[in-house]
Amino acid sequence: MSNKSSGGSWALTLFCIGVLMAALDNGIISAALTTINSSFDVSANWGAWGVTIYTLGLAISIPIVGKISDRYGRKKLFIVEVALFGLGSLLVALSPNFAFYIVARFIQAMGGGGIFIIGSSHVLSTFPVEKQGKALGILGGMNGIGAILGPNLGSVILDLTGNWHYLFLINVPIAVVLMILGIYKIQETKEPAVGKLDLLGTILLSLAVLSIMYGLTNIEGVSIIDSLLTPEVYGFLLAGIVLFAVLIVYNRSLEKRNGDPILPVSLLAHPTYLLTLLVGGLSGALLAAMIYIPAFTEQVLGIAAESSGYWMTPLALASGIGAGFGGALVDKKGPVFAVFLSGFITAIGFVLFPTWIDVKWQFIISSCVAGIGIGILLGAPLNILATERLQKDKGSALAGLSLVRQIGMTIAPTIYAGFIVRGFNQIPSLFQSDFGSILQKKMENADLSPEAMQEFQQLASTMSANGASADVDYEKIVEQIQDPTLKDVIQSSVDQITLMAAQDGYGGLFYSAMVIALIIVVLAIILKPIRNKGLQA
Repeated sequence: MSNKSSGGSWALTLFCIGVLMAALDNGIISAALTTINSSFDVSANWGAWGVTIYTLGLAISIPIVGKISDRYGRKKLFIVEVALFGLGSLLVALSPNFAFYIVARFIQAMGGGGIFIIGSSHVLSTFPVEKQGKALGILGGMNGIGAILGPNLGSVILDLTGNWHYLFLINVPIAVVLMILGIYKIQETKEPAVGKLDLLGTILLSLAVLSIMYGLTNIEGVSIIDSLLTPEVYGFLLAGIVLFAVLIVYNRSLEKRNGDPILPVSLLAHPTYLLTLLVGGLSGALLAAMIYIPAFTEQVLGIAAESSGYWMTPLALASGIGAGFGGALVDKKGPVFAVFLSGFITAIGFVLFPTWIDVKWQFIISSCVAGIGIGILLGAPLNILATERLQKDKGSALAGLSLVRQIGMTIAPTIYAGFIVRGFNQIPSLFQSDFGSILQKKMENADLSPEAMQEFQQLASTMSANGASADVDYEKIVEQIQDPTLKDVIQSSVDQITLMAAQDGYGGLFYSAMVIALIIVVLAIILKPIRNKGLQA
């Protein structure tokens, strides 16, 4: 193996470890939120800022690091980012109070946000074209596996140690090793810079991204429209849009003066890039659907809450396989075909959840299908499409793609949660329409004693006296039943009503994810002639 290829392998390995470390931390904290909140004696609403501030930090750092790494060198920025992430992790673990903890989480995010961008830019600048897809697929696989396995790994570490501080301390030695090896094993790459660093543009971009992302994180409740009408949402969204408009005008004037703007406006003039951004945002929405897999296994398949996170494993492994396959597919068939196939496979995977899954082995197969589909999209195809024909600003192009993916991941959970809430809101009407027939069928199949039948007649009289069945507290009634067989019959009938509500809610979630995947298929079809025309120009 030549020194050059050996150096490329070392660099890719180090970038993969860095990407996995940062991606894991984005979800690993969710397993310990309750414990962390208790240790600082803060409410759940305040405690959620541990996640929110990390999301905001990622959104701010992604576009800035992409540009700065192009300008000053990807090796330097990788080492700086890893150092920031390691320092932030140490400070989080040593936090004496909640305010210190929040600041430390922000430092963590500023370090973790740019590692994937830097690694992807390095691959596109140093690897031969015929090997870029495979390398980007591996990076994307690490990113997807980390994001999906984060909550699972967090639960394991917390169970083994009983101490949430280890969730973050574990990052410190990894960061130190990455920094040392990065200094000696990564080849420096950068692009020619023009003029001074765009400080004003950097400030405008940071404020714009911060405003929009903060506004998006304030969206909550069943109705997105109602949330959008609150000042905490529309005020920050409008401020962000205005700041972006000012930034674009400013950057246009800077480009005309041969300056080096933080946000190259010329990128937005390319139809291929704009469509790629749209697909990127939708891919973030698909990733967000994965958040609800543990809850689905718990509420629909009846898996214990403490074990539900482990059922993310098939999806995580499949997404890693899909990312590697997607990279090889890009090298052989091109990025547009990979995007098309990804959307098609993902749509099949998601439609299996509400239409086919009854038992655990069906869940595993469906998870693997969806995971492979999403995995194909994670790394290579969109990164290739975003940077094609670019001689410079590759980091900025990739940063824009990562930013819109982050926006998709922020908006989609509110939409998905709305389906689940609406499903469970149907429980009263389901009791009215279906409980009687369900209970009757179960009683016919049960071997009830005369005493149990007598007790049931008394219960029926009590429920009739209380009015409509929707107003009856069935859980309280079940607790009062003396006969164990009758108790099991009524409890299983109540559970079936809850299951029907859960199936309806999660069905809406997965059907909407299927529609998003099909939209990606359509966009790939639209993208093909546009890209071909651009390549021929």
